Amino acid sequence: MILPASLFALSLIGTLASALIPGQSDWLLLATPCAIASLILVLRAWRPKPRSGPDWVIVDGSNVMHWHEGRPDLRPVRDVIRALTEAGLTPGLVFDANAGYKLEGRYLHDGPLSRRLKLPRDRVMVVPKNAPADPMILTAARDFGARVVTRDLFRDWTEDFPEIRQPGFLIKGRYEGDRLTLDLPHCPRPLLLRGLGLAPSGSARPPSGG
Repeated sequence: MILPASLFALSLIGTLASALIPGQSDWLLLATPCAIASLILVLRAWRPKPRSGPDWVIVDGSNVMHWHEGRPDLRPVRDVIRALTEAGLTPGLVFDANAGYKLEGRYLHDGPLSRRLKLPRDRVMVVPKNAPADPMILTAARDFGARVVTRDLFRDWTEDFPEIRQPGFLIKGRYEGDRLTLDLPHCPRPLLLRGLGLAPSGSARPPSGG
């Protein structure tokens, strides 16, 4: 900021001197463009730079927890969280109200679930009882400019949320044995993860040759 401001001040002085001192008008051809250019530099240096926020991804927790062998389990959810995190993304989780009953036979609010997933509480939401999770997932994705990890196609909500039809908005995943494959649109190939607690954190890697 100091250098552009100094250049602008010198150029402005030169422009004024060229205009006021007799016989120095030829210097206007040089001083005026320099003043304009340095002013542009000053404005660019002063303008606040936009802050790059996290690249959010909303995880349909109640859907993902059934990805491995169809039984409710938080391990697939942890695998998805780890894969997204290692890809430089920020996951936020949304669960149906009955997720706790399926997992542990009792109601679990966002606090207990966030502790089990080792995530901040403000990144885990359990929807109120008798409320559908789908519109909350899609609304959260819209509010955060995020994509959604799920196998659900949300067919009942395409009219209200047309972005569902956009390629890459829904991120699908699957298991081959104990290996998670996550179809991240920004990756040239699907991200593979040796999951379900069978490999240490940090094992997410692209396929061979990727």
